Amino acid sequence: MKRSIKYALLAAMVGAPALIHAQQEVMVSQYMFNGLFLNPAYAGSHSYYSTSMLHRAQWMNVEGAPRTSLFAVDGPVMDGKMGVGLSVVHDQIGVTRDFEVAGHYAYRMRVSGNSHLSLGLKAGLSLYSARLNELVYWDANDQVFQADLRNEPVGKFGFGIYWHDPNTYIGLSVPTIYAADGQISMNLDGPMGQHFTQHYYLHAGRMLPLGEFFDVKLSTMIKYQPEAPVQADVNANFLYKERFWFGAGYRTGDAVVAMLEYQITPQLRAGYAYDMSVSRLRTFTSGGHEIMLGLDLGRELIKVKTPRYF
Repeated sequence: MKRSIKYALLAAMVGAPALIHAQQEVMVSQYMFNGLFLNPAYAGSHSYYSTSMLHRAQWMNVEGAPRTSLFAVDGPVMDGKMGVGLSVVHDQIGVTRDFEVAGHYAYRMRVSGNSHLSLGLKAGLSLYSARLNELVYWDANDQVFQADLRNEPVGKFGFGIYWHDPNTYIGLSVPTIYAADGQISMNLDGPMGQHFTQHYYLHAGRMLPLGEFFDVKLSTMIKYQPEAPVQADVNANFLYKERFWFGAGYRTGDAVVAMLEYQITPQLRAGYAYDMSVSRLRTFTSGGHEIMLGLDLGRELIKVKTPRYF
């Protein structure tokens, strides 16, 4: 099967008009443990510094399927009145590559008791590449495919709102509210196009006790993009003896997800997620795998009596 047919088939299966528009924002399954990947207002929401590393291989056995690697670190400054963070993301899908480094800033306000409201900003630089010469296309004179895109710089800016107390959180974010992608848009979408578009994320969760040894975290995320169907995630993760997480989730129209996380030490945690596709892609792929490693740093950790819930 020719490359172009494979990519068109892949795009059609995920409900996208074209592969290059199919999945612009990073998608991970363990976002409920790695909030900075989703919302810049999450920065500094703990009293210590937190780091996360994650790698995701989506749609195994499908050529051109997404592969994503992420690193993030965030923590409080100014006695917790502000939070700062840094994220590094390498995302590839089909013939495209996107390497992004972004800074995150959050202004935190105490609302009442132990609850806080944060307003966050994200600013980053992305290097975008597309190996267009690997595609098979029908119009040999089409100017779009005459030259590859190599490390085209794109400035990206995002915004988020995040409220939380020790057991509950709710947030709204637009990771890319504006992208300075003029050169890419001109090459791929024409003079009136905009390649990177806004994606809106509403996410929430709550921790509930179930007994002496068990707690459960219920979480959800609703994703909206004007040119695609609304997608929702619903998850339940159980915590056993404040050390071992296990749970499952459902992503509408896409996958059932199984998740495990182990708190190795008070500072170190490791997680794994397996996505089993429920879309038409299930006949082409054995699923997706995601591994995560987190390290928390700082003297404030010794005051924390329970593992981080989110």
